[in-house]
Amino acid sequence: MTAEDRVFLTGLFEAAVAAADPALALKAHLPSPPKGRTVVIGAGKGVAQLAAAFEALWSTPVEGVVVTRYGYGCPTRHIRVLEAAHPVPDAAGLAASAALFEAVKGLTPDDLVVALVCGGGSALLPCPPGNLTLEDEAALNRALLASGAPISVMNAIRKQVSGIKGGRLAAACHPARVVSLIVSDVPGDDPAQVASGPTVPDAVTRAEARALGTSWRIDLPPRVAVWLAGEEGPAPDPADPVFAGHEVHVIASARLSLEAAAATSEAQGVPAVILSDAIEGEARDVARVHAAIAREVALRDRPFRRPVVILSGGETTVTLRGQGRGGRNSEFLLALALAAEGVPFAALAADTDGIDGSEDNAGAFASASTAARLRTTGHDPAALLAANDAYTAFEALDDLFAPGPTGTNVNDFRAILIR
Repeated sequence: MTAEDRVFLTGLFEAAVAAADPALALKAHLPSPPKGRTVVIGAGKGVAQLAAAFEALWSTPVEGVVVTRYGYGCPTRHIRVLEAAHPVPDAAGLAASAALFEAVKGLTPDDLVVALVCGGGSALLPCPPGNLTLEDEAALNRALLASGAPISVMNAIRKQVSGIKGGRLAAACHPARVVSLIVSDVPGDDPAQVASGPTVPDAVTRAEARALGTSWRIDLPPRVAVWLAGEEGPAPDPADPVFAGHEVHVIASARLSLEAAAATSEAQGVPAVILSDAIEGEARDVARVHAAIAREVALRDRPFRRPVVILSGGETTVTLRGQGRGGRNSEFLLALALAAEGVPFAALAADTDGIDGSEDNAGAFASASTAARLRTTGHDPAALLAANDAYTAFEALDDLFAPGPTGTNVNDFRAILIR
């Protein structure tokens, strides 16, 4: 990959992130101030930046608490920012969930609750129901992350094994007015799916969640399976009057970010196409489809003519088969490099929040020569892919992409350039 291509692809990523800037996203969706208190609550990997932007835009006194991932906080004046573990919850997350419930105690119809919600909130808000423990919820998260199930399936189960998700936090705000401002990181932008919907109830029932777990062969921890088999503590019904008058607005999404990246590419003379902002499936399988498209473009100028940059978003998954390091974007790229070896392409795939999985990179760069270069370092790219060890692959090539926390999260960003 040339330095020029690397700079070009990085610019597209930066344009996508800028389109989800918290201050710009919030400004057009601010509710009217209440007669009483304004309480801000929220969770997600970009929520501290959302809280800071809200404070700067809000004209009356504000209070509240939000929780983000360790290292993702930023200074705020009135809204407390707590930090907790992601993607597997910890005791700090448990305390943060309790702090959110405490913040909305004793509200009146004159009060306003503004919920700032973005991706990552599911892990940041552990709240085990009944006789379950934090370790039970952590074990559930590990099982879900290893299953390869789509985010909608994982969240359907999480909502039935929680005391805060699935609209329960919004129910605790009654009788105050609740306005949820959501940065979507899920395919289709269903607000009830973002962070497992702490303030947005979902119609998926306990029985449906059980069926999804069975159909995806998710290896649920025994104590969680017992809880899910019962009927105690089901997620709230969206038709419950407690939610009457609530507002929900998706203020930023993958669609808007991909459109911004496409405009940036075209301004530099490279036509852009957006395959979809809602692609799901195994990262390595999605990569093979992208590789087939890239090969067809390179060899036959169809379905798109060169030069072109092929953009896509959504949320792929990784079914863990090995014990390697790396997230879904890195795995996508390693599979792409193998499937499109020899095809003249340059690609960047990264998570828009700045972290791919649990490592320190957002993603990586790949090109036609990635697999061959790996072999010259003594690594077998196919073996690394089999071990889910894409991080090691791109670390060996110095091709990791690590911009650091971006302050937003609209899920995966993929760009494949064919000149």
